[in-house]
Amino acid sequence: MKIVLDRTRCEGHGLCEEAAPQLMHLDDEGELVLDREEVGEADATLANAAVRVCPVAALRVA
Repeated sequence: MKIVLDRTRCEGHGLCEEAAPQLMHLDDEGELVLDREEVGEADATLANAAVRVCPVAALRVA
């Protein structure tokens, strides 16, 4: 399973980071950084939670 970030859509709201801090964080400029793009079944719930809370649909799970 892979988390895909659409940088052109991401506005740095940080809701995804709150939902899945083990998988991503905002850098000093407010840009989202995926700490792990590939996630296993154990982190699937976190990845899907991050996708659901993104207000601009900048994340998806593939």
